[in-house]
Amino acid sequence: MPTGVHLRDARQQLFDAAERVLLRDGPNGLTSRAVTDEAGCAKGVLHRHFTDFDAFLTELVLDRAARLEAQARALRETVGAGTVADNLTGALITLFGPVPVAIIPLITFRDELRARLRQATPGGGIAVLAQVATAVSAYLTDERALGRIAADADIDSLTLSLVGGGHLLFADRDPDPPTEATVNKLVTTVLADVVQRRPR
Repeated sequence: MPTGVHLRDARQQLFDAAERVLLRDGPNGLTSRAVTDEAGCAKGVLHRHFTDFDAFLTELVLDRAARLEAQARALRETVGAGTVADNLTGALITLFGPVPVAIIPLITFRDELRARLRQATPGGGIAVLAQVATAVSAYLTDERALGRIAADADIDSLTLSLVGGGHLLFADRDPDPPTEATVNKLVTTVLADVVQRRPR
């Protein structure tokens, strides 16, 4: 493996390499050696930019979690259009894409990573799930304000049901992720009461 390769944006190239390893080999295969081999650089390159491997993984998770913010904004932009169930179905399929779903077991797998994520962002022990929950909660709150779901709807409970149920659906992608119809059935069931009742 070459040791003198210069990486122009080393951090981002290392993150991209780690993502490829994670998707291909899972959390157990994600080592500093695997990342630098995938990036085609010396192992020392990673340690020049990060104090240790858990620091690298913390920054990787925060970087990928931040990418969910654009998807969260896209969900907020659907408020008042289409149906609430269809909007949330599309959002869950996007927010629980291959990379976020691969990152969640990595966080679960490494205690030190969870501890560092909690230090970096309050309540951020499971950073990706927190991002998804924030997006869904904000969307539901906006729809409630418009009267498209019941005024007394419990946003926190709905969010937990949608995010927890969505994660369970997407966590096992063997052989494939759930179909849109399967996700829509979950969303429709969770929302059945609050979208059928008239707001007070």
